[in-house]
Amino acid sequence: MSKWLYFLLDWSEVWALFLPLTVLFLTRKQPKTLTPVIVYLWVALVLNGLTDLIMVNYNNLPSPFNSNTYLYNIHSVLRFAFFSIFFIRLPQFHFKKLKLVLPLILLIFLLVNFSLFEPFFNTASLSGNLLAVEAFLLLVYCLQYYLSELRTDSETIMNGPDFWVVTGLSIYVVVIFFIFLFYYPMMKVNARLADNMWNVHNVAFIIFCIFLAKAFYGTAGNKHSN
Repeated sequence: MSKWLYFLLDWSEVWALFLPLTVLFLTRKQPKTLTPVIVYLWVALVLNGLTDLIMVNYNNLPSPFNSNTYLYNIHSVLRFAFFSIFFIRLPQFHFKKLKLVLPLILLIFLLVNFSLFEPFFNTASLSGNLLAVEAFLLLVYCLQYYLSELRTDSETIMNGPDFWVVTGLSIYVVVIFFIFLFYYPMMKVNARLADNMWNVHNVAFIIFCIFLAKAFYGTAGNKHSN
């Protein structure tokens, strides 16, 4: 793989966010249901920017400020929080209790995992457990969205911006679930393969951002525009 492609992938968690943010700037008015997603994008831009800046300046920063692993933990919790709000606010009438239970499940996991098994602000490694659990719970959100739409026999599901948000998120969390489930065991066996797995994560993130851009671009006159 050429150096410029490696460079693009290394910084994809920053520049890919400008795809939906640029569309957002051009379209301006968006449905209220997308507000949590919009706020998440700005938060992600700040966190991912800090993450990559620390990575680039690793040798020039004193320990423990030269570690960006805990930023992924913070990002994971905030991403789940914003998308939980997004799913809970969608005008769907099925699985309401499930959507309220999922944040509680993550909260219990956070309390147990980071009080008994690993520190949250771990400068040695990011939490594969947290990222895998977060991806799984977000996937449950996505699946209940599709099932709810099927139960209402919606014929215009692909016309709504929420469909593109959920589809992009579904692709992303399916990929990262398996990556973070096996990332650290793979690091011990084959570090080079683990690095390549991270490139797969970056490609999935780019696809996720493209779907978000599509959601922002096609909001006029859609069904969930209130």
